[in-house]
Amino acid sequence: MAEPRIAVVGAGANGASIGADLTRAGRDVTLIEQWPAHVEAMRRAGIRINQPSGARTTAVRALHVCEVATLREMFDIVFIVVKAYDTRWSCELIAPRVAPDGVVVGLQNGITTDDIASVVGAERSLGAVIEIAANMFKPGVVERQTGPEATWFNLGSPDGASATHVEPVAAVLRAAGAVEVTEDINSAKWMKLVGNAAEFLPSAILDLTLVDAMRTPGIRELADAAGREAFAVGLARGHRMVPLFGSADLEQHGAETYSVAVLDAILDGWSLPDTRVALLQDWVKGRRGEGEDINGLVVTEGARLGIATPVNEVLVDFSRRIERGALTRGLANVEPLIAAARDARAACV
Repeated sequence: MAEPRIAVVGAGANGASIGADLTRAGRDVTLIEQWPAHVEAMRRAGIRINQPSGARTTAVRALHVCEVATLREMFDIVFIVVKAYDTRWSCELIAPRVAPDGVVVGLQNGITTDDIASVVGAERSLGAVIEIAANMFKPGVVERQTGPEATWFNLGSPDGASATHVEPVAAVLRAAGAVEVTEDINSAKWMKLVGNAAEFLPSAILDLTLVDAMRTPGIRELADAAGREAFAVGLARGHRMVPLFGSADLEQHGAETYSVAVLDAILDGWSLPDTRVALLQDWVKGRRGEGEDINGLVVTEGARLGIATPVNEVLVDFSRRIERGALTRGLANVEPLIAAARDARAACV
């Protein structure tokens, strides 16, 4: 079988890390990125990954998004590693260069499988859950806190139409971390969203690392409440508790403790003292975060299904005010956030 041509669309901290791992494994990889300075840095000096096992620089092929129109080759595997809100246009961008028997894989937080399938077809799309800790604030340099030995992926076909692609993609992706295959990727992605709903906004609103945020009095309780709401909405959507992060123990929890256990697993396995959640990293860079795609989705789906989501509503409100400049992220938000969540929950009783 010919060596598959691979594109990584979105070469931020996660995409660059994965692309570098696959390149070192001898794969034919092209990184496609929208940050011009980062593209030029990778072209000039490769991508430098600072990780627990030591720093390593890898020469990579890097293209700016505007250069995709100049490509003539077709890609057999495309990894989409952009923010959830950038999924659709990224898929439209690369769709003409996906081989007829190729596959597009969303390595993202959020529920993006339908967006990908709507562009390239269900038979050419896979869903995935990703757990990695990395950040990037300087072009060409990634601070990766979990190397390949501690990175985890869960891969699956959303409706079975693309099932034949699962094992070939898993074989490629194992160069970047542990890969597990699931028959229920839709549930796995929602259950990862449960953890994201609990961790992202509570820590970003306070401008704290995840560890420090969860140590702040009252915030862990608020985070757990947000996770429980997300979990309840997931069950109403027809999802189920599934193993995550390589741990079969999670599915042994009941409805009251599963979401708490998911956040515990994230804190224990992927959160070092200096780990900032991806959403906070975006805010630090002046970019909008994925609050609408995580907690906002919990709220809209909860409203559709008749499930109260008061804590997530409060988190989304604070997030929106921060993103439009009406509120400053920071510790001054602790008491107002806790009070607003308390009042919102009381109003639902």
